[in-house]
Amino acid sequence: MAPKGERSTLRSEMELKDFLDQKVAQFNQPGFIALDPISIPHRFSKKQDIEIAGFFAAILAWGQRKTIINKCLELLAMMDNAPHDFMLHHQEEDLKPFLNFKHRTFNDIDTLYFIAFFAWYYRNHQSLETAFTLEWTDDPDVMEQLLVNFHHFFFSLPDAPQRTRKHIATPARKAACKRINMFLRWMVRKDDKGVDFGIWNTLKPYQLICPCDLHVDRVGREFGLITRKQTDWLTAVELTQRLRELDPKDPVKYDFALFGMGVG
Repeated sequence: MAPKGERSTLRSEMELKDFLDQKVAQFNQPGFIALDPISIPHRFSKKQDIEIAGFFAAILAWGQRKTIINKCLELLAMMDNAPHDFMLHHQEEDLKPFLNFKHRTFNDIDTLYFIAFFAWYYRNHQSLETAFTLEWTDDPDVMEQLLVNFHHFFFSLPDAPQRTRKHIATPARKAACKRINMFLRWMVRKDDKGVDFGIWNTLKPYQLICPCDLHVDRVGREFGLITRKQTDWLTAVELTQRLRELDPKDPVKYDFALFGMGVG
């Protein structure tokens, strides 16, 4: 992280933008991938595999990054490292190994519902982007409604477990939705650095909301990008609106800078 004295000297908006752009360049590069959960979807080249592996990696991104990566590898091994094919063709007996899967409070009940949703979904849709673009418009502030819609849609299967709902955040509960916003950054952002995938085309980078975890929140406050006392959905929106002032087309690229300085 940059020394506090250095941050305190960044008085002008242009100085802040220049400094954060330098940090984006430092962290948004292939060396970032190996130690981050984004390394999980980077194991795949098929679009649907990237979506499924990326979604699990984002939702399980809770705790130490090494543990997150190991648990994701364990989960994908149960799918023969072919998640899309597994969703389309698995049999009942193929689900037995998942009864032993657990990561923190995410357990076998949650895992089996996620699989049931993806099995149903990919038999009817080509890309997970469709699930995130219900009522999509080009409005830069549409993301709140899209995430509320996605949460309802994800849990629309009969007998969706009540306990599993807590693992998919929604702005309707005022959550910052860090994991979902991180997944969307992976899928939507397009650049030439090779970290984010940019395989979705309906959602636009300017519509993304910055993933706001403890690291990003702390650094954002030190730079005066966040003024709200709590960390919730409106905090993530406030941070993103400030970042849009620095780059209206791709504000969430600054997640690399804020997160990188936060864990550095």
